[in-house]
Amino acid sequence: MRGVEFQGNSIANIIDYPDIPPGPEQVLIKLRSSGLCGSDFMRYRADEPNGDNGELRRPGHEPCGEIVELGSNVKNLKVGDRVIQHHYEGCRKCNYCLTGWQQLCEVTEKKEYYGGSMHGGHGDYMVAHESTCVSLPDDLSYETGAYLACGASTAFQALKKLEVSGLETLAVFGQGPVGLAATMFAKEIGARIIAVDISEDRLKMAKDAGAWQTVNPKSGKVSEQIKDLTDGFGADSTLEAAGLAETRISAVESTRIFGKTCLVGEGGTVTYEPTPHIIHRHLTMLGSWTFSTFGLEEAAKFTAERNIPLDSVITSRSSIEDAPKAYTEFSKGAPGKFVINWD
Repeated sequence: MRGVEFQGNSIANIIDYPDIPPGPEQVLIKLRSSGLCGSDFMRYRADEPNGDNGELRRPGHEPCGEIVELGSNVKNLKVGDRVIQHHYEGCRKCNYCLTGWQQLCEVTEKKEYYGGSMHGGHGDYMVAHESTCVSLPDDLSYETGAYLACGASTAFQALKKLEVSGLETLAVFGQGPVGLAATMFAKEIGARIIAVDISEDRLKMAKDAGAWQTVNPKSGKVSEQIKDLTDGFGADSTLEAAGLAETRISAVESTRIFGKTCLVGEGGTVTYEPTPHIIHRHLTMLGSWTFSTFGLEEAAKFTAERNIPLDSVITSRSSIEDAPKAYTEFSKGAPGKFVINWD
């Protein structure tokens, strides 16, 4: 079976992985689309090959495909089902697992990460536990499902935490795949979106996706630009999807008094001044990390029912053979969403 291998030092290639049959509660998924994610860069750019005790694990945590084989005890799925694979697996018995948040599993030694500790979706087939499979609505393409498998649903979950409404102005910091999805979803909800990014190409995509206004930090202090657009008050809510200290500070400073800010972008550090940044402004600060299986299902249904054109964000489609080239381009910061597709 063909699949991507990270060799380290930003080098990927295609190798043959052994075929693995599904276990008793597992399914075999034929991949139809698998997304590339910026969170893969740490392993892609590492000095050593991506592995666990010397054993390579196939990357790819945004899989979408069709079930072609069932393990002996699978009860809720059938061959031919179109599924989005939720890339976490826990003990399936603790409080968090039972509510679909397997990534928060209370039993540390049971935590698994498809595309990390377990083989992921950058290959012709993958084995996954049935509890990690969420139905892909008939109206959605496989590549839209791959986008929902991580980036788009992460944005959807953050918007739910912020309780964004059509009465509000929302500033979205970072217009990569997560930020663009937040812009699209919030536009459908009815909010006015201010898109923030240093890339004019990404800001154009944000405008096409429904942003009311765009702000480029190169044109001046972001908080001042946003206050100029909001009668001096600032945005009602801000969503930070870049994971940088400067954007995290700007998001806080751009939020109005009694407003909310949500941190989504991972990594890095930041130092806030509690009194001027938070306390004296009655600011509500939130964190949001991915989503549950139920959240993934909700995001997929919302996308289908509201006809959200997430596929318009996809700017690069490659075959599995050309996946190494796609990673090279993606790592340069090219705008839009990258996916690997199978016919």
